[in-house]
Amino acid sequence: MIKALRDIWEFSGTEKGNIRNSIIFAFFVGIGRMLQMGGIYVVIVAALELIKGNAPAWQSFLVVLAGVVFACITKGFSQMEQTHAGYFMAANKRIAIADHIKLIPMGYFNENSLGELVGTMTTVTGNVEELAPWVLIRFMEGLITSLVMLITVFVFDYRFGIAMLIVEAIYMLVSSMMERKSRTIAPRRQDSEAKLVSAVLEWLQGMTIVKSFNLTGRGDKALSDSLEYMRKSNTDMEGFFVPYTIVQKGILQIGTFLMITESVLFYLDGSLSLPYALMMTIMSFMVFSHISSAGSAMATVRLLTSSMEKACKPETIEKMDENGGAYRSDKHDIEFRNVNFSYEKRQVLNDISFRIPDKTTTAIVGTSGSGKTTICNLIARFWDVDSGEVRMGGKNIKDYTLEALMAQISMVFQNVYLFADTIENNIRFGSPNASHEDVVRAAKEAACDDFIESLPDGYHTIIGEGGASLSGGEKQRISIARAILKDSPVIILDEATANVDPENEDRLQKAIAKLTENKTIIMIAHRLKTVKNADQILVVDGGKIVQAGKHEDLAEVDGIYRRFILGRQEAENWKI
Repeated sequence: MIKALRDIWEFSGTEKGNIRNSIIFAFFVGIGRMLQMGGIYVVIVAALELIKGNAPAWQSFLVVLAGVVFACITKGFSQMEQTHAGYFMAANKRIAIADHIKLIPMGYFNENSLGELVGTMTTVTGNVEELAPWVLIRFMEGLITSLVMLITVFVFDYRFGIAMLIVEAIYMLVSSMMERKSRTIAPRRQDSEAKLVSAVLEWLQGMTIVKSFNLTGRGDKALSDSLEYMRKSNTDMEGFFVPYTIVQKGILQIGTFLMITESVLFYLDGSLSLPYALMMTIMSFMVFSHISSAGSAMATVRLLTSSMEKACKPETIEKMDENGGAYRSDKHDIEFRNVNFSYEKRQVLNDISFRIPDKTTTAIVGTSGSGKTTICNLIARFWDVDSGEVRMGGKNIKDYTLEALMAQISMVFQNVYLFADTIENNIRFGSPNASHEDVVRAAKEAACDDFIESLPDGYHTIIGEGGASLSGGEKQRISIARAILKDSPVIILDEATANVDPENEDRLQKAIAKLTENKTIIMIAHRLKTVKNADQILVVDGGKIVQAGKHEDLAEVDGIYRRFILGRQEAENWKI
């Protein structure tokens, strides 16, 4: 149990002060509750000594009232501190995970890891959010109030104090055994929750496949298995706790019976006065209620610590080297020097070397899977190379911090992701401090101002997650507006016009021309008119640069590029 409390303390981070304050207030809660016992004692003494008048009643009332008010006020402060600690522990951990995963290589992210991360950021940290305040309130207040009562009982009569101490020690021993043994089963429950979130996420993302192939009831086996796993892990956990709960309650009932028996025996042998005997009998029903509260919290401590361990797991994922400096070069030439790169065990790039001069346009062409997108991703340092160097402005990109590197690069992807926010904020994502006028200017240059103005709330229209309420071409243009607004010196275009309708293609080509003016451009493209004006063309095949040069030169040489342009010309001239 001590280790579990130490884990909570370490996990709390900046919330340690609030936890410390809550413990102090919890001690005063215990004092307030003992004042209430003092009021009861006044009444017992007055009744046994047949004191006439209202004075004892008023004395008892004022003592009890003072105890109640004092306990309520201090309990309020204690719970506020504990609740703040619990919720902010989870909030701070979510922020820490988010900051950490920004520095994780993109190769880590796949359907499984995304489900795991979503489960950690939602369900697992949600458990910390809910359980931490409850555990701190029940355990800390129960333990401290019980300690105050134990001291008070020792003051009344050490014999009762010894009996109470023995009973509570046995109770805590059983609770500690339960907590230790629960270490094997609690992680299964946390694992089942994370797996369920992952399965639900995958099932929802694949809903179109399930429906299109009529797999309803069959395509959801992974989801059904996850639900069954969670049901079994929860049932097993509850079944595990039941025997311990019965033993705990039995110990406390025996303790109550022991104190009542002591009260009677000590009174009969004359070693205890009648008021004390009655007071101990009454207190026997109350002194163990608070240790019971602490014990019930111990049953949940393992769930909490297991959730905290799982919440810390993403931060153990190895980050890319962050020892670089916040450089900003005046020149943005890009160079690959003998670069090798593999996705796990599959080699994608094999000893690639090339140079992209500053403020020039380089087109990368090649068959699907040849390594075109990988080259662009390595420039943006979504992954680190296995060997060799990627350099920008004369420095290895590892010499830059990721923040400094990405401040100099804008990327326009073929598959655009937009956030569930306003269109204006999605465009402003490239430059958070941009004014509304700057956003509108960028939108006009990206040929998307017309359709934005036609929406019900214009630039303040909320779009669905992923941009689900917009067409592919509309999302593409918003992405280009975002890049125009960011105005970075290096632009990477991955099929930037792939989803644009013919009516807007000419306008968008002009927007791209403005976006790329006096910048270093790397573009992946399959349209001939996009490629042929590039300053240089790199032809990638099988992870190697097999051809490099200008359009006119490569078109005259038999090879992949010549076959590429002949195929594109044939496709463009095809008619019904």
